[in-house]
Amino acid sequence: MKIILKDGSEKEYDKAMSVIDIAADISEGLARVACAGEVDGKVVDLRTIVEKDCGLNILTGNDENGLAAYRHTTSHVLAQAVKNLYPEAKLAIGPSIDTGFYYDFECGSFSREDLDKIEAEMKKIIKEGNRLERFTLPRKEAIQFMEDRQEPYKVELIKDLPEDAEISFYRQGDFVDLCAGPHLMSTKPIKAFKLISSSGAYWRGSEKNKMLTRIYGTAFLKKEELKEYLEYLENIKKRDHNKLGREMELFTTVDVVGQGLPLLMPKGTKMIQTLQRWIEDEEERRGYMRTKTPLMAKKDLYVISDHWGHYKEGMFVLGDEEDTNSEVFALRPMTCPFQYYVYKAKQKSYRDLPCRYGETSTLFRNEDSGEMHGLTRVRQFTISEGHLIVTPEQIEEEFKGCVDLAKYCLTTLGLEEDVTYRLSKWDCNNQEKYLGNEEMWNQVQDMMRNILNHIGIKFTEADGEAAFYGPKLDIQAKNVYGKEDTMITIQLDMFLAERFDMTYIDQNGEKKRPYIIHRTSMGCYERTLAWLIEKYEGNFPTWLCPEQVRVLPISEKYHDYAQKVKGELQKNGILVTVDERSEKIGYKIREARLERVPYLLMVGQREEQEGTISVRSRYLGEEGQKDLQKFISDICEEIRTKEIRKIMVEKETE
Repeated sequence: MKIILKDGSEKEYDKAMSVIDIAADISEGLARVACAGEVDGKVVDLRTIVEKDCGLNILTGNDENGLAAYRHTTSHVLAQAVKNLYPEAKLAIGPSIDTGFYYDFECGSFSREDLDKIEAEMKKIIKEGNRLERFTLPRKEAIQFMEDRQEPYKVELIKDLPEDAEISFYRQGDFVDLCAGPHLMSTKPIKAFKLISSSGAYWRGSEKNKMLTRIYGTAFLKKEELKEYLEYLENIKKRDHNKLGREMELFTTVDVVGQGLPLLMPKGTKMIQTLQRWIEDEEERRGYMRTKTPLMAKKDLYVISDHWGHYKEGMFVLGDEEDTNSEVFALRPMTCPFQYYVYKAKQKSYRDLPCRYGETSTLFRNEDSGEMHGLTRVRQFTISEGHLIVTPEQIEEEFKGCVDLAKYCLTTLGLEEDVTYRLSKWDCNNQEKYLGNEEMWNQVQDMMRNILNHIGIKFTEADGEAAFYGPKLDIQAKNVYGKEDTMITIQLDMFLAERFDMTYIDQNGEKKRPYIIHRTSMGCYERTLAWLIEKYEGNFPTWLCPEQVRVLPISEKYHDYAQKVKGELQKNGILVTVDERSEKIGYKIREARLERVPYLLMVGQREEQEGTISVRSRYLGEEGQKDLQKFISDICEEIRTKEIRKIMVEKETE
């Protein structure tokens, strides 16, 4: 057989060979660092037998898929260590991920001390250098094998595999795990790893299933790489909105209020107010009509929309469904059904369409406790929600308008380079989750795909991520830890107009069903605030800052002039405070910088006499003495244009 290697060279063999044996034939050094193979573009285990002509690439830890195999093996070492220390623990799954690996267990929680103990056990296992041996079993024997080992999650996984699937296991010492691989040949090459954290995770990601304990870890080829990554983690912790937002007094949480119910403090509230006014003005400029609808409704409304059938578990229900003498209400998880009745209040004709409704909507969703985090996933939140009722001919133009508005918001906030676009489709293998039939879904998904291609957006596609009533364009972003969230969504709905009997009169005087576009312009205000905190590390663009200027009199003799300066700034809508404390000016400057105030204005005798101010900014440092009115003119222009200025990175001296 002929093997074509990555560099184009060829090897010929007169018998079948394993990938690791071919690697050894090429170079013993290559075999020592090999982590996996790639046969005709498919990643395979090093133990895979090559029997015919093919292209072969030997993957090392310097290759993405090779590093994944290295980390996957480390996750098995983690599982073995946990079983050694906690024999009652049950094994779930342990894949490699972009940042390392994790393993889920049914057991108690783990403290940092527990993780350190597990790490020590992992080092012992690695030092033993056990080889990983792959073997397969028939389905019935595989089930019995894992039942004998009292591993119910593995049994469930085996039973879910196709009848003709090859069921493979890997053994290292006396530890065996169900796994498809690929893996290293032994544990010996693992040199640098660290267990990062422990948290809760539902089995198979569903809140209907049992909460398991997940251990996150990472692994690298070299200790220097691990050290760099751990330093990186320490740095991003400083940017974590959950930490920084509290330090900056933007929001807080209180146990007696409830999980997922953050309290926005005055500074955070001011930022949300600034964003909201901007968005509402921009939407009105683009032809949106504002509505204000109730925060709750009777069950009947959600039955019509079918949210009761598809989304009830995510809603807060008020009342007893079993009591036939009382009404059952629910806090709204979305605004669309309410706005449909605004539309239906008067018969519309084709001349009234497109009809664009916008609302700053406070919504309520019964998120699971294990999913909530800071401001990114909460139980009460506010979004820039909108619904467009359109004719079929208007779909593409109006959808493009929604995308344009979303991109304008992202660009203005300086976030446009941080997002990816995803076409979220239905799951044709789980059709009971959705309204309609396969033909209708394929038609609308094709329509959305064509629109996105016409716009020129690069996007990925994901099955099973659609709303139950239609496909979505989801604009995705990652937080500082790499977790991806949906920031903005635009959905195409071809079902709810019929359920709500929404119509318009066409040019021929006939009643027709409109289409509906569900969209957010900036998304959830709370999640966007979290995103901005992490993006700018609290150094927000001046127009967004809850405090844009702080006036610092150098002594109490200049308090009156400081107040005069404050008054002039306030006349022009600038957010300003005066620090009149009896502290040294250097202390006041350092504190203001820590609080990330963009502009500091020092005033003393000279400034009072000349009607000026001495400016220090986070953009240019010491800017010197300036005319007050000129400073006001400049900062007002910066705020008006929503300019994003580059922060000075040099270390300043006092």
